[in-house]
Amino acid sequence: MNTEHWRDLGTTGVKVSPLTLGAMMFGEWGNPDAEDSIRIIHRALDAGINVIDTADVYSRGESERIVGRALKGRRDDVVLATKFHGAMSEDPNHGGTSRRWIIREVEASLRRLRTDHIDLYQVHRPRPEIAIDETLSALSDLVHQGKIRYLGTSTFLPSQVVEAQWVAERRHRERPVTEQPPYSILAREVERDLLPTAQRYGLGILPWSPLAGGWLSGRHRRGEESVTSTRLARQPGRHDPQHPANARKLEAVHRLQDLADDTGVSLIHLALAFVLEHPAVSSVIIGPRTMEQLESQLGAEKVSLPRDVLDRIDEIVAPGTTINDADRGYAPPALTEARLRRRSAY
Repeated sequence: MNTEHWRDLGTTGVKVSPLTLGAMMFGEWGNPDAEDSIRIIHRALDAGINVIDTADVYSRGESERIVGRALKGRRDDVVLATKFHGAMSEDPNHGGTSRRWIIREVEASLRRLRTDHIDLYQVHRPRPEIAIDETLSALSDLVHQGKIRYLGTSTFLPSQVVEAQWVAERRHRERPVTEQPPYSILAREVERDLLPTAQRYGLGILPWSPLAGGWLSGRHRRGEESVTSTRLARQPGRHDPQHPANARKLEAVHRLQDLADDTGVSLIHLALAFVLEHPAVSSVIIGPRTMEQLESQLGAEKVSLPRDVLDRIDEIVAPGTTINDADRGYAPPALTEARLRRRSAY
């Protein structure tokens, strides 16, 4: 296994490959063929990827079960990450970040993954109405019991990252050591505050959606009919071509494709290499559904973008800019719930 390009996972001392295999597409949400998904996982491991990231909610546990089967005999070579928070049934207590749910759900994830410990257990989304100490307390107990090695967060706002660190220190809890934000050339808002904040606390950054949900996959070429995204029904805000913000994304994609062609690399490698360029990033999460998609993304860590290419990217999408709000991955209740921002009675 070639470890030449491996990086530090924040300040944990753990070494990780620049690419992380995201498992969201393994199962009903993406590739329903479990055996094919296992072949993709094995190919990724053979190519030198040593991090696999999944979540309990991906196809309601099916992704974790597939990953568990694929890691038989190879578990010790993998930094295994999963997440909790999403609803696992119609029962309102079967999800969230409460102690009650965390203690129950970690056992379910361990069974599905066929392992006795999870290397990185992550809060999939913030839940402001639940005290962060409630969550950190439960996760700390799991660390002390040996069921998880580290804890992390995903799609937290910078203020929430700071709060978690402060509460961990003040209450003597285990602290989050990683954060998973959305980050791509088309969604750069995290450059403003989230990434610098993570660097100050020594967090490892594992960006998700580096290809912007397929927008940077190379399928949108100027002068050619655009391919409709398979995610349109599930995420219309991100993929509806009639949305004005998506029209602006498409124009940026055309310019980025021209830049990739001029540079002599694929748009996929340009997009992944751009995210890997940021000094805060430990490993970027790729989420292939097919073997072909995996092969098109492997090797991106070997691509080094010259300064003039990075400057041209900045001209196309300015630093700190996210073209479509839907690509942020999380809208705080303070914006989505009118009762939290209006004094008027309902």
